Amino acid sequence: MALFSTAYSDARGKFTATAKSTGGTVAAITQGNGLEVDVASWGKPNKPTLLVSSGLHGVEGFFGSAVQLAAIEKLFSGLDPVVDLNELHTVFVHGINPFGFSHGRRVDENNVDLNRNFLKDRQHYRGAPDAYRKLNGFLNPQSPPDALEPYTLKAAAYILRYGVPALKEAIACGQYQYPKGIFYGGSNCSTATEFVMENCESWVDDAKLVVHIDLHTGLGKFGEYKILLNDSTSTEDYRWYERTFGENAIADLKSKDKTAYEVSGGMGAWLQNKFTDRRYYFAGAEFGTYSPVRVLGALRAENRTHHYASPDSDPYKKAKAELMECFCPASEHWRKKTIGASVKIISAAIRELQSQSSNQ
Repeated sequence: MALFSTAYSDARGKFTATAKSTGGTVAAITQGNGLEVDVASWGKPNKPTLLVSSGLHGVEGFFGSAVQLAAIEKLFSGLDPVVDLNELHTVFVHGINPFGFSHGRRVDENNVDLNRNFLKDRQHYRGAPDAYRKLNGFLNPQSPPDALEPYTLKAAAYILRYGVPALKEAIACGQYQYPKGIFYGGSNCSTATEFVMENCESWVDDAKLVVHIDLHTGLGKFGEYKILLNDSTSTEDYRWYERTFGENAIADLKSKDKTAYEVSGGMGAWLQNKFTDRRYYFAGAEFGTYSPVRVLGALRAENRTHHYASPDSDPYKKAKAELMECFCPASEHWRKKTIGASVKIISAAIRELQSQSSNQ
C-alpha cells in the first residue's frame, strides 16, 4: 500500500482500513462544521498513553497521514515484538483540520491558522505584531497574482533589513488583525479548535502519563527534523525530552533556535496547561522542506489566489501545487527519510511509555 495519498478521501480510507486491520477501534467524530475527524485507538484506557495527531495545518495532513500509516503497519501489526499493546493506550487523531486537508489549504474554512487559535482568553483575539503591520502589504497583496512580480527580490530586501529570525518571529508568531492574511489566528475559537478542546479528555482518559506527538512540515533543512517544545531548557521535563528523543533532536520554542519560533495560541501549550494534573509531554515533530523564502512564497501565493483568483485559473492551480510541494515534497528521498525518522520518534516514545508502565 502506498503511504502517501493524493486526495483527502483516499487518506481517510487508508487510515481507517489499516487501523481496523490491526485491531484498532475507529470512530469518525463530527466537528461543528459537519466535517469528520477519524480517531483510532488501541490498548487499554488509563494506561500510559501515546497520542499522535496530524493535519492541524490541513495540507500537512498528507505527510501526517503517511506517518500514521507507517507507524500502524510497523508497530501495531505484530511486526515489532517490542510493542506490548496490553500495557499502553495509543490514540491516533487523523486530520484535525479536515477542511484544509480536503481543500489543499493550511488553514480552516475561515482562513484561521489553527495553531494560532488556542488562546485561553478570548479578548486576546486581536492585534498583530508591529512588524507584521508594516509588512502586511507585501505579505497579503489584495489583488490576483502578478507573474512579473519580483517576489524573491522583495523578500531578500526584507531579510537584509530585518534578518531571518526577526522576520520569522514577526510574521509567523500569529496575528489577529487581518482576516484574509497569512498566519491569521481568528477572531474567536474556531470549530476545529473547539473540537479538540471538547474531545481531548476522551483521548487521554485518566492516564497519568501522556506523550503527544503532533506532526508538522515546512520548517528546517530538507528532510531533517526538530522536535519543538514548549518546555524551557531549565526544567526537568526538558531533560526527559533529551533522554527520550536525543539532545540534538529537540529545540525549545523560546530559545530562538534557527528552526523554532514561539507562537501565540499554539495547541501544545493549551493542552499542557489543561492537563496539569498529570505528566503531559507535547512534542511538535517538525520536518524541514524548502527555504523559508520559498515556503513563505507558497503560503503567500496560495492565500492570494484563494481570495483573489478563480479556482479554474492557472495561477490558482499553480499556487495549490506549490503549497503541496512545500509541505509534502514529491521527492522519494525526502519521503523515505522523513517516514523513517517519524517512526523512530514514535518508537522512542513507546519505549519510554512502556518503561514507565513497567515501573507502576
